Amino acid sequence: MSFQLSAEHEAIRQAVREFGEAEMKPVAREHDEEKKYPEDLRRKAAELDFVAPHIPAEYGGAGMNMLARCVVTEELWRADPGLGSAIGSAGFGSSMLIEYGDEWMKEEWLPQIAAGDAVSCSCISEPAHGSNVAGMETVAEKDGDEYVINGNKMWITNGTVADVGVVMAKTDPDSEPPHRGISALLVPTDTDGFNTTKIDNKLGIRASDLAEVVLDDVRVPEENIIGEENKGFYQLMDFFASGRTGVASQAVGAAQGALDAALEYAGEREQFDQKIGEFQAIRHKLAEMATNVEAARSLTYRAAGHVEGDKDDEAVRLASMAKLFASEHSVDVADEAIQVHGGAGYVSDHPVERFYRDARITKIYEGTSEIQKNIIADRLL
Repeated sequence: MSFQLSAEHEAIRQAVREFGEAEMKPVAREHDEEKKYPEDLRRKAAELDFVAPHIPAEYGGAGMNMLARCVVTEELWRADPGLGSAIGSAGFGSSMLIEYGDEWMKEEWLPQIAAGDAVSCSCISEPAHGSNVAGMETVAEKDGDEYVINGNKMWITNGTVADVGVVMAKTDPDSEPPHRGISALLVPTDTDGFNTTKIDNKLGIRASDLAEVVLDDVRVPEENIIGEENKGFYQLMDFFASGRTGVASQAVGAAQGALDAALEYAGEREQFDQKIGEFQAIRHKLAEMATNVEAARSLTYRAAGHVEGDKDDEAVRLASMAKLFASEHSVDVADEAIQVHGGAGYVSDHPVERFYRDARITKIYEGTSEIQKNIIADRLL
């Protein structure tokens, strides 16, 4: 089955690659070392429709399909995963608004996110509940015509820079099974009681903002429920496949960036009076790295095609396969890129150590590799 990109997709790739080369690569090391969020760069990316490209045109977005979005993500992460994460995550949670939000929510927030004037976040994980979403303990109690939210969210991308969040909370804590009592609520981050603490001791993607969010008697109007009350978990499930395909494209981009760096170094570094790229041992490493990157890319694109179509078990299976394969091999490729560099790859003078650190997160978020194996096995047996 061929996954040759259309001329439009290739044009998108070229545009993002040019942006990465001109705007991202020159400042990547600085943002990583200083753990600095790229506010100005995100706004520049928004002008080119690289921020939240899935937002429909009627709300100021590019309305890109899943494959085009994967291309954008791949190229952003190829330039630099940390900056790519900060840019590509600026619309976290907006898919929930697009699919289930009331019109006033879409009109108020989607144009701002697409234009780069606002950042959104999705508050799901908790200190004691990562993979087990249904076990969340955050509660939203009805009080008149308002909901009062109390709880603790952890590992929240954009937590300290977001203007609005999609908060998952239990509106029926006693429901059985527990996932039936979860709702999604739209919460502006300047609401009283929405408190954040930046997490900056990360291994990788240091330019991307990460935070702990404490919700202390946060009050929002009842109309801020996104979709149906107590249906939030089911709504969230609609985006698992697309989210995992997106992470697969991140992993492909990081792997390609590491491979690019290894190829460049192998063509420049000399040992024993010849370029190291002329040694069979190095050539075989590069060949295996390139093959794994291409295989991950093909699987990711195939998943994207199914996610764009019917959101059935085939889409779920392929998305999990793509995420599993791409993330595992992204780390392997980055590891081999360091090996090609030798001692030079172990220090920050070259980008491969950063790609190695950055790629590692793709095996964890949006469902760990172990969770993906469970999902795949469930659809095989």
